[in-house]
Amino acid sequence: MIDTVRTVETPEGVELHVRPAGPVARALALLVDQAIVWSGLLLALAGLAWLGQVGFGIWVILLFFAQWLYPVFFEVLGSGRTLGKRLLKLRVLRADGVPVDWGTSLLRNLLRFVDGLPFGYTVGLVSVLLTRDFQRVGDLVAGTVVVHDPEPHRARPLPEVPSLAPPLGLSVEEQACLLAFGERSTGLTAARAQELGDLLGGITGARGEAGVQILQGMARHIRGLR
Repeated sequence: MIDTVRTVETPEGVELHVRPAGPVARALALLVDQAIVWSGLLLALAGLAWLGQVGFGIWVILLFFAQWLYPVFFEVLGSGRTLGKRLLKLRVLRADGVPVDWGTSLLRNLLRFVDGLPFGYTVGLVSVLLTRDFQRVGDLVAGTVVVHDPEPHRARPLPEVPSLAPPLGLSVEEQACLLAFGERSTGLTAARAQELGDLLGGITGARGEAGVQILQGMARHIRGLR
């Protein structure tokens, strides 16, 4: 099944473009998490063996907390990522695009026992396959979605030209356009860069190569380069 891009608007009015994670990626993340949890539990069992029945009782308590609270702890304090999700570059978000809180994460993870019915995560898999955003029952009830973590934006180098302060009153979007032009200009032909630069002649007061260099200087100033 192919993942789809979904646009959500946060309570602050910011639009986020997220890509819900499909069943394969989610299953791999779950396997990694279970491998980590059970490795720790087996080590704990070996360390508690000398206590006999008391040690086994302590281990059962650890088993409960590891299975039910491990994902909650990491999802809330790890920005929606357990160790398995971090490895697979996945993240849990609320349906409105904001990070999960303690109540939301606890609810979605406690309902994993429903997703596991009757065996082998059957209910959860059917739910993931039948919902648009690949949500299991716990996600539907808690209002959460597991998404692919976007790659961080890596700023491109800017041309080595003198920094120049842009005109006052430019909006954030206009400053972002100037910065994008500065980053892309080195990969354009001179004719194409000048053609685009001429469209902003009202800001630079120049045309041709001179206008391009002014825009590049403004881009350096916006990034904080002097």
